[in-house]
Amino acid sequence: MADDIVVNDNLEDIGAQAEVCEPKYDADNLQILKGLEAVRMRPAMYIGDTGSRGLHHLFTEVVDNSIDEHLAGYCTKIIVILGKDNSVTVVDNGRGIPTDIHSEVGVSGVEVAMTMLHAGGKFGGGGYKVSGGLHGVGVSAVNALSEWCEVNVCRNGECYFQRYERGVPCAPLKVVGAADNTGTTTKYLADSEIFGEIIYHPDVFVSRLRELAYLNKGLIIEFVNEFAEEDEERSKVFKFDNGIAEFVEHLNRNKTALHKVVYFSGERDETSVDVALQYNEGFQENILTYANNIHTQEGGTHLSGFKTAITRVLNNYARKNNILKEKDPNLSGDDVREGLAAVISAKILRPQFEGQTKTKLGNGEVEGIVNSIVGEKLAEFLEENPTAARRVIDKALTAHRARDAARRAADMVKRQSAMENASLPGKLADCIERDPSKCELFIVEGQSAGGNAKLGRDRRYQAILPLRGKILNVEKARMDKALENEEIKSLVAALGTGITHSSMDIDDNEDGVLDFGEEITSGNGNGNGNGNGNGKKNGATFDKSKLRYDRVIIMTDADVDGSHITTLLLTFFFRYMKPLVIDGHIYIAQPPFYRIKAGKDKIFYAKDDDERDSILRSIPNKKDAIVTRFKGLGEMDAPDLADTTMNIETRTVRQVMVEDLIEADEMFTVLLGDQVEPRKAFIETHAREVENLDWHA
Repeated sequence: MADDIVVNDNLEDIGAQAEVCEPKYDADNLQILKGLEAVRMRPAMYIGDTGSRGLHHLFTEVVDNSIDEHLAGYCTKIIVILGKDNSVTVVDNGRGIPTDIHSEVGVSGVEVAMTMLHAGGKFGGGGYKVSGGLHGVGVSAVNALSEWCEVNVCRNGECYFQRYERGVPCAPLKVVGAADNTGTTTKYLADSEIFGEIIYHPDVFVSRLRELAYLNKGLIIEFVNEFAEEDEERSKVFKFDNGIAEFVEHLNRNKTALHKVVYFSGERDETSVDVALQYNEGFQENILTYANNIHTQEGGTHLSGFKTAITRVLNNYARKNNILKEKDPNLSGDDVREGLAAVISAKILRPQFEGQTKTKLGNGEVEGIVNSIVGEKLAEFLEENPTAARRVIDKALTAHRARDAARRAADMVKRQSAMENASLPGKLADCIERDPSKCELFIVEGQSAGGNAKLGRDRRYQAILPLRGKILNVEKARMDKALENEEIKSLVAALGTGITHSSMDIDDNEDGVLDFGEEITSGNGNGNGNGNGNGKKNGATFDKSKLRYDRVIIMTDADVDGSHITTLLLTFFFRYMKPLVIDGHIYIAQPPFYRIKAGKDKIFYAKDDDERDSILRSIPNKKDAIVTRFKGLGEMDAPDLADTTMNIETRTVRQVMVEDLIEADEMFTVLLGDQVEPRKAFIETHAREVENLDWHA
């Protein structure tokens, strides 16, 4: 063996060998992307993703530029058109993009704005004081990711035009006629090479445009949908003279309010803040935050400033009026925000967003400004409206008592788990795999179906959790009641993440969270202004990294009861495990309705009547066909269930995604909330759309 070993003591020879073996790496290996090539090469860096969300994000980037013109005091109307050819057009009556030649680059201002990243009038050059499109990649990124884009600008008495194809100008900007007005029209066709199949959802347009109209009182925004059917509304116009006060009324329209909407505004150090809020009798908080009209879905400093202020002010009022005694602990942040609907809109000279899609505000100074303004104005409202103030405080006190009960319930579950030497529920049939990314959990309706699912699963990566009956409707119950429900406790323990108090803000990890696997630390009630009114942060947090299964699949009967159970489960996930829904971890199984046996060994499955009839037409000898209709999962034997609903190669599952948090929140309130009239109106409106109302019939 020693003869086979070659030792080379010549370092120069070794270096020479390495030079031959390794690829050449010098300055010529450094690739320089010109123009908008970087956007086309890495589109997700600029618009988030290249799926449906990224596709719809394009129009918001263009609209945001028109909104900036409104904020500058020039634009009063915006029109957005979704064309039959899948084009999108945005029209505004602002000043129009500058058309003169830029002295440094030698092309028109229009071409600079449309083809150069980080170019625009929003970097302190005097074009805009407040802007949402600060990063300067918005409309140029849209241009880069479009098959073609056309821009018309009316300015200085003339109308200008330029066309681009995949970000490249077809010709210089040219005058095409006279104009007696000003404004910009941008029309583009998203590139199928980037986004694949182009499918737009008009509701996404409507939701964002309505939102912008609320945030910019008096601004007229029109949406034209050329895909609308004859019986559908082709054009919608939004204009709200009372702005975000009407927005809060909209958020609470299906809830019972405790008082009139409170609206106030203020300005500090070139930052203006508008706030509208109203409490309702429900248990969920719904706080929406915006910075320069951009929806900051993950909150940020303006949200933390608001939370700190509202907790401090309500505690101070309660103590000043002897509602809270000296020995009583302070109300927590979750206590004072239960049933609160609020909109916070900040206008900032130099906003700092985290990421190009601007989901979180990072300006440190904004927290103190919002804290100060909200603290002063809310304290004034409470003093001037003692009846409303008492209703709010009483609700917070009730929430506080319920939350204490919830903590005790969680602690009891934890102690029971410790005594049983296992933290997982006994009914759970777990899988062997321990890598969560490879695992999936089936939540199965009924013990019988659960038994068949256990027999038909692939135990290497599929876990089964059977549920008995319907879980608690958490839309009508506080957290303490939810934690008393055995099925919910089993579900939470199986998933491993803990639960968090519901909120439209998904970035609040400092209070109101319960985890069955961690110690709960109660606060000492000193109200130190940390946002939750407690002296210590709770030791437990909702921790998605502890999720034990990447896919959580709801599997219920294909009947009314099954649909109801699915809705109850989705409500629970949305209210108490919202990140799982937002990040696409929740799925709904699609079991077939029919099994068709032809001859001795041919078996077909049909998802509905049409597919059943199609299969029967394809069978030569129809007399030998035996059609079995499954009335429930329990009637399917293990092989049937495995082949049709669980086998990853043959099954069909529907992923649950949230395109609009506001609309989703409203829908859960309508379907499962206290008020009957909104639910009745919804049923009457959509009754004719229902198919297969009850497969037990």
